[in-house]
Amino acid sequence: MVDSFDIGGGESQTVLLARLLLGDGRYGVHLACIRREGALLDEVANLGVGEVPEFRLTSFYDKNMLVQLRRFVSFLRERQIDVVHPQSFYTNVFAITGAAMARVPARIAFRGDTGGWRSEAQEFVERRWTYRLAHSIHANSDAVKRFLIKSGVPERKIMTVYNGLDMNRVIPQAGISREQVMDRLGLPKQSRKFVTIVANMRHEIKDHPMFLRMAQRVHAAVPEAAFVLAGEGELVQQTKDLASQLGIGQDTFFIGRCDGVAELLSVSDIGVLTSKAEGFSNSILEYMAAALPVVATDVGGAAEAIVPGETGYLVASGDDEQMAERIISLLRDPERSRRMGAQGRERVLEKFSDRAQLKNTTVMYETLLGRKRLFAPQPLENRS
Repeated sequence: MVDSFDIGGGESQTVLLARLLLGDGRYGVHLACIRREGALLDEVANLGVGEVPEFRLTSFYDKNMLVQLRRFVSFLRERQIDVVHPQSFYTNVFAITGAAMARVPARIAFRGDTGGWRSEAQEFVERRWTYRLAHSIHANSDAVKRFLIKSGVPERKIMTVYNGLDMNRVIPQAGISREQVMDRLGLPKQSRKFVTIVANMRHEIKDHPMFLRMAQRVHAAVPEAAFVLAGEGELVQQTKDLASQLGIGQDTFFIGRCDGVAELLSVSDIGVLTSKAEGFSNSILEYMAAALPVVATDVGGAAEAIVPGETGYLVASGDDEQMAERIISLLRDPERSRRMGAQGRERVLEKFSDRAQLKNTTVMYETLLGRKRLFAPQPLENRS
């Protein structure tokens, strides 16, 4: 279950997992949502999962919540659902509550961050309600698992399953030239070195100001460097204003929501993430899969993906000076940059592929369902 089908890490991972499970064939897959809207709906329609029911909420504390819960419980019972697996705070609360009411055998809450996204009240609700009703909590990195344990969640209830990546996502359109990509993205055609960040501008936790402060330092040392910000959200205009204030407005390119991530990364030289907190970043996986060296803040599961000095570098959150130093060194040494990118791609293929995600997810499901079968009441003739 997802909040919506807007383009985002959790939503994209849910659609990818649905496709993988359908292809595997061991599970019948149903999708549900709180809001049936978003750019990913076209992709969902091609999955062949049928109608995606919407359980639109206005509050957790009104009559509509009870109405939608009753609908959801009926939905689960009619389809004899064995596993419920939401992907966010709101779907955790709603779906796990409904699944408990319907006595679904495997109820899996999800956690994809190490704090900073939820209010204290929301954290309290998850710990004291959602996680207690869930049979397991899916953490998308060991960093998230450690955060949950520190928050008081029993370690035995937490399973780490990393995000996966469909490698086709970073293969550019066949026959498209660099010049055509530049035209499509609105980037300059003259020889530039592109430092790219792919992150929505909806929340200050992504820390685009750090990216721009880094960009100012890098541009002073490497004048041919240019900086690409792919993402949309409420913070776009103030981020543009800051770029102008820092004197790099002519060298920063805001391309909005990017449907052609593969093409963007094919013309980029370095992938960057400046988040103050993360769970496990899909953008980092995409950078690595596209054979880019990555420079990212050492938050969440970044250290579980990036091998410092081999596939990229980690810097402290907020340390734009060190980030700039790392990026300048890579821009000045293209051979080392290419070597790091190639090693990063191999690491994704080995550890973070969609096949690894499918395998580890089905192990999680079967582990929980196996426990239920093991401890379920048995017919008298089968009892020893």
